[in-house]
Amino acid sequence: MTDERLGSAPIDHIVYGASDLAAAVEELAELLGVHAATGGRHVGRGTHNALLDLGGGAYLEIIALDPEQPRPAGPLPFALDRVHLPRLVGWASRATDIDRRVTAARERGYDPGDVQAMSRRRPDGLLLEWRLTRHVPDPDRLVVPFLIDWGGSPHPSESVPRGVRLAELRAEHPEPAGVRADLEALGVPLRVDEGPEPALLAALDTPRGRMVLR
Repeated sequence: MTDERLGSAPIDHIVYGASDLAAAVEELAELLGVHAATGGRHVGRGTHNALLDLGGGAYLEIIALDPEQPRPAGPLPFALDRVHLPRLVGWASRATDIDRRVTAARERGYDPGDVQAMSRRRPDGLLLEWRLTRHVPDPDRLVVPFLIDWGGSPHPSESVPRGVRLAELRAEHPEPAGVRADLEALGVPLRVDEGPEPALLAALDTPRGRMVLR
C-alpha cells in the first residue's frame, strides 16, 4: 500500500497535542468545519483523545492529559509537558509487518524503539488493540514517525467524522539531513525543509478551504 501524500508507506494518523481536549476539539471544529468525535482513554498513560477522519485511511488524533486519570510517573506521551500547546506533536506510519520494519531500521542505523501492545475502549464499548514502537518522547524527534500495527482491530478512521482530507504532510527541522537519514532507515519518505524548530505541517482540505495545521 502506498500513500501519494508521502510517496510510499501509508500515513496512519497525525497527532495534535492540546492542554485541554474539549477546548481543542471546539477550536478545531471552528477552524476546519468538522467536529471530532470522542475516542477514548489510554488507561495507564494518563491521556484521552478525539478523532477526525482525514481520508485515505488516515485520521487526526487530538490528544491531551485526562483529568480523570492519575498523571503518569514517567515521561508524558508526545512530550506534552515539554512543548508549547496546541500543536502537532507526532505522527504514525502504518506497518502491518512492524517487527520486520523495526529490525530493518536498526540494521540501517536507526532504532525506533521496542514494539509494545496498547489498547483503548471506544465509547460504544469495542476494545481496540494495537502494537506500536515506543521510545522516550523527545520534542527534537517529533517529525520522525512511530510505527503502528492495528492487527485485527478495525481502523479508527472507519468510524469517525468525515469531511476533512489530508492533502500533504511535511516537516521542518534545524538539522534536516539527520532527520532524513532516520526517515530513510525507517523506509518512510517525508519532505523535510530547514526551519527554526522541529515542526510538522499538515495541509488539510476542509469545508472551509485549504488549512495548514502545525
